[in-house]
Amino acid sequence: MSIQQGSDNQNQSIHGLWTNRWMFVLAATGSAVGLGNIWKFPYITGENGGGAFVLVYLLCVAVIGIPIMMTEVLLGRRGRSTPINTIRRLCDEASASRFWVVIGWFGMLAGLLILSFYSVIGGWALVYIPNAMSGMFSGSTAEQVAEIFNGLLASPGTLLFWHSVFMLMTMTIVARGVEKGIEKAVRILMPVLFVLLLVMVGYAMNLGEFARGVAFLFKPDFSALSANGVLIAMGHAFFTLSLGMGAIMIYGAYLPKDVSIAKVSIIIAVADTLVALLAGLAIFPIVFANGLEPSAGPGLIFVTLPIAFGQMPGGVFFSTLFFVLLSFAALSSAISLVEPVVTWLVENKKMSRVRASTLAGFVIWCIGIGTVLSFNVTSAVTVFEKTFFDLLDFIATNIMLPLGGLAMALFAGWFLPRLISADELSMGQGAGFRVWWFLVRYITPCAVVLVFLNATKII
Repeated sequence: MSIQQGSDNQNQSIHGLWTNRWMFVLAATGSAVGLGNIWKFPYITGENGGGAFVLVYLLCVAVIGIPIMMTEVLLGRRGRSTPINTIRRLCDEASASRFWVVIGWFGMLAGLLILSFYSVIGGWALVYIPNAMSGMFSGSTAEQVAEIFNGLLASPGTLLFWHSVFMLMTMTIVARGVEKGIEKAVRILMPVLFVLLLVMVGYAMNLGEFARGVAFLFKPDFSALSANGVLIAMGHAFFTLSLGMGAIMIYGAYLPKDVSIAKVSIIIAVADTLVALLAGLAIFPIVFANGLEPSAGPGLIFVTLPIAFGQMPGGVFFSTLFFVLLSFAALSSAISLVEPVVTWLVENKKMSRVRASTLAGFVIWCIGIGTVLSFNVTSAVTVFEKTFFDLLDFIATNIMLPLGGLAMALFAGWFLPRLISADELSMGQGAGFRVWWFLVRYITPCAVVLVFLNATKII
C-alpha cells in the first residue's frame, strides 16, 4: 500500500492514508449514510409532523453534528492510530488522565455491537432485491406484503443466510485495506447511491403528489411537533453522522495533514443531510400517491413501500432499484463500523489485515445470531421487556454512542490543549476556531446530555 506523506513529520498511520481529501469525504459520507438516512429518517419525520421536525433536525446537525465530527476527525488525525491508541497518545501529549481512553473502548465496542444487528437488517435489504426482481410485490395487497415480511422474520435459516452474505461482503472489502478495499468500494458505492436516489426522486416527481411531499418535508407546522420530537431530531442528527463509535476517528487517522478538517466535516454533514432529504422526496410522494400513511413507523420501507411499488407502473424495476440502494447504503456504513476493531487487532495483536478482518467478522457474525433468533425462536425471551435485538440496539445506540460523543467533546474542549486543536484544525485563532471552541466546550455537551437523558428516561 502506498503511503502519502503529510506536510509535517508526524508518524503516519501504518494502515495508509487516503489518496486525496475526496476519498475521505466519500468514505466518511458512506459511514454516515446508511439505513438511518433511507430507512429511519423518513419514518421518524412522518411520525413527528414533517417540516418542523426537519427544520429542528437541520439545526441540530449544525450545532451538534458538525462540531463533534470536527472533534473526532482532529483527534484521529493527531493520533494516527486506532481510537484506543489515539486517545492514549493524546492523553500523554496533553498530560491528561488515561481515564479518557474509555472513549476509544466505548466507540470500538459500540461499533462491534451495532454491526452485529445492523448486518441482519442489511440482510433484509439484500433478500428484498431478488424478491423485487421476481415481481413478488406486483399487485400484492397489504396483507400479502406483510405476510412476506413476517415470513422472512419467522425463518431463522433465511435470516442467517443473508446475515452471513452481508457480513462476508463487508469483511471482504475491509480486508483489502484503505487503498485497495475501502477506497475502491466507496468510489463505486457512493456515486451510485446518489444516482439511484436521484432516479427515485425523478420517478416520484411524476406521480402527481410530489408537491404534497415537498410541502410535508419543508413547510413547518410547529403545532405538529412535540417537545419529545425536538429531542428525537437532536438524537437522530447525532446518530446519523456515525459519531461516537470511533468510525470517523479511524477515518480521520488516514487523513493527510494538508486537508481542512472544517471543510470536509461540513461537506460530509451536508452530503449526509442531502441523502436523507432526497430519501424523503423519493418516499413521501409515493406514500401519498398510494393513500398510505407517512407515520407508518419502521415498517415504512419493508412493509408499506412494497405495496406502493406493487401498484405502480414499472414497479418491478423501481422496487429492485430501491432495495439495491438500501443495500449499498447499509454496506457503506458497515465498512466503517468494523474498521476500528480491525485496525486495533492489526496494531495491538500484530495480525495481518486479512486475519484481523476474519476474526472480527466471525465474532460479529456470532453475536448477530442472537439478533436473528430474537425475531423467531427466542422472541418470547426478554430482558427488561426487550428482546435480544431491542436490548442490544438500546444499549449501543441510546447509551454508548451519546456517552462516547459527550466524552469526546469534553476531552477536546477542556483537557486537550487549545494549541493542539488549533494546529490540527489549521484555522488559526480566528472567528471560525472560536465558534468551534465555544460550541464544543459548552453548547454541544449540553445538547448531547439532553439527548442522552431523553434516550434513557425509561431506565
